[in-house]
Amino acid sequence: MKIWIDADACPKVIKEIVFRASQRLKVPVCLVANSDLSRAHTALISSVRVAAGFDVADDYIAEHAEASDLVITADIPLAARVVERGGVALDPRGELYTEENVGERLSMRNLMQELRNDGLLLGGPAQFGLADRQRFASALDRLLTRMMRGDRP
Repeated sequence: MKIWIDADACPKVIKEIVFRASQRLKVPVCLVANSDLSRAHTALISSVRVAAGFDVADDYIAEHAEASDLVITADIPLAARVVERGGVALDPRGELYTEENVGERLSMRNLMQELRNDGLLLGGPAQFGLADRQRFASALDRLLTRMMRGDRP
């Protein structure tokens, strides 16, 4: 089992929560980004810098993550690809992407993007806060416990 982090837009606090869980459970983590990651690597934490470009990091994760891995991403199209291949994806706000909800989330994302492009909707998601951090930490702990036992979420 490995944890993949779509690191370009992942909040630092979420990365730190994952790093602590990695050390506690001895699960390797790989950060993937198209920018330089200023994180001291350890035996369990590595990073991959991909070329700049639209969805390059997402493509790398989708191609390398296995069904037994966990992907941390806010990118719904990437989450859909991971789930479609039998993998597990978790949003930095603590919401698990599943076969039952990822299609609906992808449709909603596309609708909101169209509304923003047409000028009918302004802004994006709410600012990341303490409740989001706590929800993520709890969800990650529950999810890793299940996955370490071999249970599917």
